[in-house]
Amino acid sequence: MAVGRVSTEQSEVAASLFGMTASPPTRSALREHLVASRIAGNVATTRQNNLEHFDRMSRREPNYLFGLEPVGRWSFDDVLAVMARSCGVSPDARHRSGQDTIDPELTLDRLDAMARRISLAARRQDRVLLATGHPHGLRPVYEAVASALRSAGCSLLTPAAGWQHPAGTPYGSDGQQIRYVSSGVAVLSSGHVLHHTHSPEPMRAALAALDSTGAGLPDLVVGDHGWAGAAGQAGIEALGFADSNDPALFVGETEGKVAVCVPLDDNVAPHLYDPMIAYLLDRAALPPT
Repeated sequence: MAVGRVSTEQSEVAASLFGMTASPPTRSALREHLVASRIAGNVATTRQNNLEHFDRMSRREPNYLFGLEPVGRWSFDDVLAVMARSCGVSPDARHRSGQDTIDPELTLDRLDAMARRISLAARRQDRVLLATGHPHGLRPVYEAVASALRSAGCSLLTPAAGWQHPAGTPYGSDGQQIRYVSSGVAVLSSGHVLHHTHSPEPMRAALAALDSTGAGLPDLVVGDHGWAGAAGQAGIEALGFADSNDPALFVGETEGKVAVCVPLDDNVAPHLYDPMIAYLLDRAALPPT
């Protein structure tokens, strides 16, 4: 979850790099855009917030584990080290406040890895479940991938629609429901209001619904937060996006439970992800939506 917002001036600079055309950017052009829009580079999430979340994850607080059950020790120092290596935050434990970073080269590398798996899903016509705990920022990314995979012949799964999140969990979300929006992307909602969530319970419910009907589990999950973590913990191949203050999926990737974790600011203005979407679909050899 990002803390802060990209300024209007930064948004205009980022948009002007491409004019938001349909042509996919090159890797170097997308790198420039990621930094200008603060999707990567000097991101809005503060160092203080990052370190607090690393500590909470190391203490196994459920809301910071995203449904994963790490098998390693994962002390604070361990979490900081993997976040420096996999996300690009400062590795210096003495750096306690101010600016922190996401390495745009790592973002691009993991986008390429995600594109390869999405391309394979399209060729095999996999059964795919897409879901986001960031329905106001990242949803356009999921919608574009969903539309492209459906056009390629993949089955997009929509289990447990209307399921209500139970009360009394560490994640909040009491009474919010699973809803499938647009191209078939799962979110939590109350009526027409879409909610941010870390909870793994919706994915657990979706997988249980598939299992109970004999429909079979997904070949692939594309998600974030607890949606991706719970899928990975269940042994399903999961691709995820994660911010610099969300270490659980990076730990999951390190332990082999999450197939790909893309580091990025997960809550900038939605249109700023457009060049990234174009790049991802182009690298996956899928037509733009």
